[in-house]
Amino acid sequence: MTVLDELERRTDLPTKELAIKWVIVIDRDLPRGLQANAAACLAASVAVAVPAIVGSGGQDASGLPHAGLPWTGCTVLGAPAAIVGRIRKDAAGEPGLVVTDMAAIAQRTNVYDDYLAELARTEEPPYYAVSLFGPRPIVERLTGRLPLLR
Repeated sequence: MTVLDELERRTDLPTKELAIKWVIVIDRDLPRGLQANAAACLAASVAVAVPAIVGSGGQDASGLPHAGLPWTGCTVLGAPAAIVGRIRKDAAGEPGLVVTDMAAIAQRTNVYDDYLAELARTEEPPYYAVSLFGPRPIVERLTGRLPLLR
């Protein structure tokens, strides 16, 4: 059984009290636009992999609807590129983690099929960002000393 099998929607708790944690670690030396793109792409990828993290939407007092947001929260951390790659490698061996990544290849191609073809030819791609979602102790062990991306 994995954390996804046991994922209980706890919209009533502060994110620091949840048994799960979601972080995105981004190469701190990338230009801001590439950092924002990586975070957005990984958020979309995780939302597909773990749809239960997206809370229900709501309406404001004027009746305007607002789409649901991740009730788990997401911490965005910064690290040198080598650390991003090491975290990706270490996370791959952890059962129970949902690991998504953005290889540098993804931001060099404009056609998705070209990205997939180049990825298939690349043994150890460099990473711009990696996302970890899973049991809090594992995520914190892998990323706990990293600073927020600023």
